[in-house]
Amino acid sequence: MRIEEMIAAIQQELGIDVDGKAGPQTWGAIYKHLVVKQSEDMEPPVTIAPADSRSEKVITSLLPEVQPIARLLVQKAAAANITIKIISGLRSWAEQDALYAQGRTAPGDMVTKARGGYSNHNFGIAFDIGVFEGNKYLPDSPKYKAVGALGVDLGLEWGGNWKNMVDQPHFQLRPVWALNLTEKEMLTQLRSRHENALPVYV
Repeated sequence: MRIEEMIAAIQQELGIDVDGKAGPQTWGAIYKHLVVKQSEDMEPPVTIAPADSRSEKVITSLLPEVQPIARLLVQKAAAANITIKIISGLRSWAEQDALYAQGRTAPGDMVTKARGGYSNHNFGIAFDIGVFEGNKYLPDSPKYKAVGALGVDLGLEWGGNWKNMVDQPHFQLRPVWALNLTEKEMLTQLRSRHENALPVYV
């Protein structure tokens, strides 16, 4: 089949004048048929609403790439009748060292195995949630697993899936360059990027 015949067949299919020439009318009809129709068939984009004030304060400490996903997790949990708040985000290395000291050289229970520079919280890519009923914080609830599934669906890595140290409140957005790295390898690279003032998500 010659090109003119193919164009004529397309013109006939689109219900426009058939002359075998791909002029403006033909290209306009093709655009309307393919692009506009596809846009009409697509679901409307999800509107990401701000979270509660407590969560927003923490969310704004995270890297810009992580912030909308954290908000969307709060939103999707609410749609599933689960109230969550983002309760921990970016930590300085000094804050991480202070947490690491708890139960070791400082009073309190052990809350982390990571000292400063060895937690994803130190790089703005990780956050912790809390499940709430009303104003009551629930440290243990089967709802964490449901929220975990929502987070994974959004592309987040969920601490509840970790083998060595299960951490159900924890979520993080792993950079593309780290998808095939171990946690230890990723943290080594994150520290290097931090020391050299390089962006995380490039």
